[in-house]
Amino acid sequence: MIPRFGPPPLATRRYRRRAGAYAILWREGRILLTFQRQPEHEFQLPGGGVDPGESPIRALHREVFEETGWRIGHAQRIGAYRRFCHMPELGFHAEKRCEIWAARPTLRIGPPTEPGHSAHWVTPHEALDLLEDAGSLAALRAWLA
Repeated sequence: MIPRFGPPPLATRRYRRRAGAYAILWREGRILLTFQRQPEHEFQLPGGGVDPGESPIRALHREVFEETGWRIGHAQRIGAYRRFCHMPELGFHAEKRCEIWAARPTLRIGPPTEPGHSAHWVTPHEALDLLEDAGSLAALRAWLA
């Protein structure tokens, strides 16, 4: 069973399954996070939804590039979790199934291409303070241990 983080689903609400791939990006003792300005201000592990017909690893590469401007290599899947939430940018409630990967940023191509995102190198301690998603926090804590 994939562990769940956050509130349980409401029996009266319909949820769509939404696969996602997110990365712990480590380089020279720092972690690369993305800051998303909308729909809410939030620091996140870079990543996002897997599009129809797309593999999780392909989605990971695409999303990391869009949100940070970096290419990545040596990606290894290290875990998964799920959470039930509203996704206002997509207009529905989702059962997010989040795969967590560890990868190494290899080449910065430029700034993030996804509007409203910025990339930030932080220490592991800062990352633990900045991340709000309980599943991402648990994954980072486990990876750092």
